Amino acid sequence: MNTVRIIGGEWRRRLLRFPDFPSLRPTPDRVRETLFNWLGNDLRGLSCLDLFAGSGALGFEAASRGAERVVLVDNSPKVLAALELNARTLGMAGRLEIVRSDAVRFATSTQQRFDVLFLDPPFNAGWIELLAASVPAIVVPDGVIYVEAERAVERCGNWRTVRSGRAGQVFYHLMRRGEADGTE
Repeated sequence: MNTVRIIGGEWRRRLLRFPDFPSLRPTPDRVRETLFNWLGNDLRGLSCLDLFAGSGALGFEAASRGAERVVLVDNSPKVLAALELNARTLGMAGRLEIVRSDAVRFATSTQQRFDVLFLDPPFNAGWIELLAASVPAIVVPDGVIYVEAERAVERCGNWRTVRSGRAGQVFYHLMRRGEADGTE
């Protein structure tokens, strides 16, 4: 099993364990720290969707920082088992909803709407473009989208990149509805 640590909030420094899968790339600590600084560190009252949960680093980090509701979606039985184990180990089982589903199926069938959408899909598979049409149905109008990709991404549907960075081969973006206003 591989590990990644939660960097802030109630479960700061606790380790998450996840299986060795070729397409799993947990968001690095430095990038998560930047992301949660952009989001404001305190996520109380917000609902978050981690549509490609993988290691669970983004969703668990959001829950640790007080998000009211966090939904983690993945399709792999091994990944889901690790997410469930981590939730029980940390005592988060009641604060997280872990869903077995394909990302597109979940995005097109859920009636839930979220304040924050984490999109960290497997690279080079066109997931961001594929999901762009579903975003308005799952993200509240003033919500934000966090995207990790193998390249710079200007937009996802009506959401535009307002902050971005790069760590090695990973490009990361914070998007809001409307016009872009700069990069970091």
